[in-house]
Amino acid sequence: MKTINQWKEDFSCGKMDAELQKLYNETEENKSRYIEVLEGFEEYFGADQREVMLCSAPGRTEIGGNHTDHQHGRCLAGSVNLDIIAAVALNGTDKVRVKSKGYNEDSIDINDLEIHQDEINKSASLIRGVLKKFSEKGCDIKGVDVYTVSNVLKGSGLSSSAAYEVLIASFINHLFNGDKASPVEIAQISQYAESVYFGKPCGLLDQTASAAGNMVEMDFNDPKNPQITKVDFDFSKSGYALCIIDTGADHADLTDEYAAIPIELKVISNYFGKDVLRDIPKEDVMSNIPSLRRLAGDRAVLRAVHFYNDDERVPMQAEALKNNDFDTFLRLVKESGRSSWMYLQNVIPAGYKEHQDVALSLMLCDNFLEGRGAYRIHGGGFAGTVQAFVPYDILDRFKTGIESVLGEDSCHVLFIRPVGFHIM
Repeated sequence: MKTINQWKEDFSCGKMDAELQKLYNETEENKSRYIEVLEGFEEYFGADQREVMLCSAPGRTEIGGNHTDHQHGRCLAGSVNLDIIAAVALNGTDKVRVKSKGYNEDSIDINDLEIHQDEINKSASLIRGVLKKFSEKGCDIKGVDVYTVSNVLKGSGLSSSAAYEVLIASFINHLFNGDKASPVEIAQISQYAESVYFGKPCGLLDQTASAAGNMVEMDFNDPKNPQITKVDFDFSKSGYALCIIDTGADHADLTDEYAAIPIELKVISNYFGKDVLRDIPKEDVMSNIPSLRRLAGDRAVLRAVHFYNDDERVPMQAEALKNNDFDTFLRLVKESGRSSWMYLQNVIPAGYKEHQDVALSLMLCDNFLEGRGAYRIHGGGFAGTVQAFVPYDILDRFKTGIESVLGEDSCHVLFIRPVGFHIM
């Protein structure tokens, strides 16, 4: 930890360049972001000689396993170079005060960590929930001032909320828990805050990918003890760019569409006396399709088959990356995208005729990739974003083509960040 002036001097003279290069491909742009967070802290909380910690938590991209985690399946995800950065300093009070650029301050009394009903669906609940879990671990939490700046795109499927939770949990873990909590434990604490305090049930995929970093294969067969395996692959040498494309469709009024997926799959699993599909062999479902069609309907059967096929693809994708077999990886990405559209059916909301933004975006990817690379729905589906792996030699043409239809800055070129939460 250093004073704000010491940090500014180190960034200005290039002393932090090597550290920045671990996280980003654009060093100068991100150097400016860290200067911005320091100046924001100084302006909001006052200029003094307190020592400040700088830290970062990345957004994440889902790469394999679309809607598999809630069935205790397997997923492949990676941290990306968009992140939330924070300046953190002890304040000598009993308050954790968090000011995010563009938002009002959240102030949490560390002596009052029970659920506040008026905070449901608000960022303050995430902070309070994280603090509650660490207090239960016996941590001697003290007051801190926090200023954050984020470039994780909201509604992009890059999980800005998970990055925020992981950021809070990780600096609390560092300052008051001696870094004892593992990335999986950080993810579980974050999940608790979002599910119980924020009021939005969620899986562990997003938080785990942000906390662990790089490419991560996750197996949720035992959701209380998920198996996390790092996938060693240097994405920068693949010859492909990772593009996240904003389809222009928002998530408003789509709650029922998202909820229908686990509800329909539960009807299938309950037929076999189980709660999730992971506990049922695929062969049992395939041999009972006539009965399942009558019980749950055709869409539920198709969605169940998607789960099994996409779940099986995840370890195959991870193995292909470990073997530097990017062609096989791309083939599996395309298969996953096809399955999401045909079987899972999370591309076009039911009854939508005039507005099929996601389907149109996938068509554009298919056209502008010229038979190369791969593309798929990204995240929950129905709205939000799609994902494409684009050869660098056609990247400019691809981006121009996409943005000629969907608008300027709709195609975001990212890369896989090699680390998760990071302290500068």
